[in-house]
Amino acid sequence: MVRRTKEEAQKTRHKLLDAAEHLFQEQGVSRTSLQDIAKRAGATRGAVYWHFKDKADLFNAMMERVTLPLEERVHCASFTPDGTPDISDPMSDIRLATDHCLSQIVNDAQTRRVIEVATQKVEYVEELRAVRLRHLLVRNGFLARFEHSIEAAAKLHRLTLPVSSQGAARGFHALIDGMIQNWLLDPLAFDLQEVGTAVITVYLNGLGFTGERTVSQQ
Repeated sequence: MVRRTKEEAQKTRHKLLDAAEHLFQEQGVSRTSLQDIAKRAGATRGAVYWHFKDKADLFNAMMERVTLPLEERVHCASFTPDGTPDISDPMSDIRLATDHCLSQIVNDAQTRRVIEVATQKVEYVEELRAVRLRHLLVRNGFLARFEHSIEAAAKLHRLTLPVSSQGAARGFHALIDGMIQNWLLDPLAFDLQEVGTAVITVYLNGLGFTGERTVSQQ
């Protein structure tokens, strides 16, 4: 009985998150009330407060359900295309992680919907302060990860970077973030995976990473 109750509660939670995704996309976060979400999910307002403290808490849970796999992929160890660990070059981590992220955004409707909500349908008003804080936390984590990887790769390749590793990280983030947001505005304008991969390669080449190893492994 306890297990069934937990399963039912989890089912209700997912219904609420599903309803929030669609309503936020349709009418924006600020214009969507918790009552709207409860009604779309076939639940009560009380059920919303049972699972979530407020709208910001619900929004962050919606984001985590989809974006955590993306975030984890960016922060995990490097892997070769066949799935085996690759510790030979920190930049392979960045290339593979970004390829995976772009592919998931293009091919997974739920991921695409949530990213669209996060970038185009939310206002950072006071009631959504926690949403802004989470956005900053995720962004700063990405920047720190890339900065660390580029410093390690530059040392491995014996490269002198044309900009600071911090500047390179911020430029890389702006490049990817900008491409994704522009693609979401008009998905037919260009192929996000094809153009994204090509532009990322050009950017990394500009930093000195041509994809060719210059240091033999011991």
